[in-house]
Amino acid sequence: MNDLHSLIQIKGLRDGLLVSLNDAPWAEQQSALLTQMDQQPSFFQGARLALDVGSQILHVNEMVDLRDQLSERNVLLWAVLSESPTTEQTAQLLGLATRISKPRPEETRFASSGLSDETALFINKTLRSGTRVEFPGHVVVLGDVNPGAEIVAVGSIIIWGRLRGAVHAGSNGDGSAKVCALDFAPMQLRVAKEAMNLNEDKEPASPRMAFIRDERLVIESWKPS
Repeated sequence: MNDLHSLIQIKGLRDGLLVSLNDAPWAEQQSALLTQMDQQPSFFQGARLALDVGSQILHVNEMVDLRDQLSERNVLLWAVLSESPTTEQTAQLLGLATRISKPRPEETRFASSGLSDETALFINKTLRSGTRVEFPGHVVVLGDVNPGAEIVAVGSIIIWGRLRGAVHAGSNGDGSAKVCALDFAPMQLRVAKEAMNLNEDKEPASPRMAFIRDERLVIESWKPS
């Protein structure tokens, strides 16, 4: 059986969240999604959810059951994306969207984080093990990134808390991206195409920043303003 959390990938949309489920039996996929929501209720509560189920074949009773369980958690299912004509027809029958526009990052201002006026995804919650967040811009987390959590961002990653998980800033190759955290100890660190193993890092907990200088990934003290 798959690790339930490993089945889930989360991306930010302008109007909510896009959750993609990996290939697995539907019972495992649904269980993984609901378990993740129960473990992080503040992260999901009130969200508008678009769900990508891949080639999974879902019938009316299965989709209605999922929609009801999401509703009980104050999550609105508004779209189901699928490669299966049967699943697509089921979603349309229930009044759900089966197409979404190209993801556009939620526009939020973060002058104090050093991101100026550029677009960023704001997450006001600790990311627990098994959570994967991808975003076509900057990512700002007001909370911790626990071991087993992962953030992949086209831009920079700012963590106002403890960084213990895996981070990849500049995922499209942008060498100007940075990773900053108040307590910097990631298990995996990448900026653009450069990576660093921090398993032997014995530095005390402190605000630090990782960036590329002279084609090398370096880590220095960070003084957030």
